Amino acid sequence: MAALHLLGAHELLAAYRSRSLSPVEVVSDVLAHMATCEPALHATFAVDGATALIAAQASERRWHRGEPIGALDGVPAMVKENIATLGTPIPLGCAATELVPASADAPPAARLREAGAVILGKTTMPDLGMLSSGLSSFHPLTRNPWDLRLNPGGSSAGAAAASAAGYGPLQVGTDIGGSIRLPASWCGVFGLKPSHGRVPIGVPYPARVAGPITRNVSDAALMMSVLSQPDWRDHMSLPAERIEWLSLGRELLGLRIGLMLDAGWGLPCEPEILAAITAAAQAFELAGAIVEPLAPFVDREMASGIDRFWRTRAWVDLQAFDARQQRRVLPFIVAWAEGGASLSGVEVLRSYHQTLAMRAATVAACQPFDFVLSPVAPIPAFAAELPCPTNDPARPFEHIAYTLPFNMSEQPAASINAGYTARGLPIGLQIVGRRFDDLGVLQLAHAWEQMRPAQRPWPMSSR
Repeated sequence: MAALHLLGAHELLAAYRSRSLSPVEVVSDVLAHMATCEPALHATFAVDGATALIAAQASERRWHRGEPIGALDGVPAMVKENIATLGTPIPLGCAATELVPASADAPPAARLREAGAVILGKTTMPDLGMLSSGLSSFHPLTRNPWDLRLNPGGSSAGAAAASAAGYGPLQVGTDIGGSIRLPASWCGVFGLKPSHGRVPIGVPYPARVAGPITRNVSDAALMMSVLSQPDWRDHMSLPAERIEWLSLGRELLGLRIGLMLDAGWGLPCEPEILAAITAAAQAFELAGAIVEPLAPFVDREMASGIDRFWRTRAWVDLQAFDARQQRRVLPFIVAWAEGGASLSGVEVLRSYHQTLAMRAATVAACQPFDFVLSPVAPIPAFAAELPCPTNDPARPFEHIAYTLPFNMSEQPAASINAGYTARGLPIGLQIVGRRFDDLGVLQLAHAWEQMRPAQRPWPMSSR
């Protein structure tokens, strides 16, 4: 048997059912492993081992009685720090934020607890969630477990790093422009950005979703069976729907798949990444799918409009801080947000309209296909200390050209490892489905999981 902290949720549940393992043993092992790795990785916030062990003991008693309370009873889990958990402050990765304990669990945390998951604590994020980086004014620098000199990506930085490093099988992240898929790609794990509204979330916002980050597809499917349960507090959530989340088998013969290798803007895609994604597409073609090229459908003006609109939103958010607090925000974030300070109302509205233009273009381009394949990011993981690959607040989003459109279109999209660079860094394959076909994305990812070359051992697993 693998080390306990590397076992997946399905393996743990089977072991609990047979009484070959107990939740207390597993949670103790994961906490010990985290304590060993955290001085180097810095992926967590507000870990509460004592409370987690109490919850594990309660789960152990339920399993001994043969009465688990839900689909995740006794399985270790962590949630991104912007998802409220009762009694824990929500710094949003930012030293300017007042540390006020949350008054209730947000919907994703509530669903995990109801299903019996043992929440160990929170995972880190950059300032206000506005960086694809582990850089934060509040937390120590979060690093990539594959190479501690490199960035895990963001804004679900700690969640992806924790998943790859073996901090339990279940992590929850959030995504508004790539914040689940980018770190999942750079950390070599699986991350699903569900259709907008599929997973109820606290403080809903257009294009923003919560979703699973795991080390395999089946664990993400199990999480979706829990996270997708309705919650009235999210006024943008989808109606409850009966979905057979664990039915991951899928016939590939005849599926129409679009292959998007050029995003139309942003950083040029590196040859090693293009080669890995092309090889994945060829594997699907050999399995009977019909793979056709998908030309770029997003232009620079759409991307720049969203950048301007988000700058204005961030500038408005910063006005909630007094002068003392504003000085604590990462200077990069302030410099970027200042670009929205002088925009007129007409300019802001025109910028917002570009989000709708990107949405329309994305839906139209994907319409002929059942699924779309693309890189997740045009480059592998970059230096840990940088806020973004360009290190330039005038050009902060050059690396999100492949992921951003599918937030605007509200389509489900996942990142799954497709291979490694010559340096041994993970390369993410993005799988995109039609709006609401979250199960289909999971099924295609599961099919790729069976076809892809053997994966390398998880980093930091021997610590």
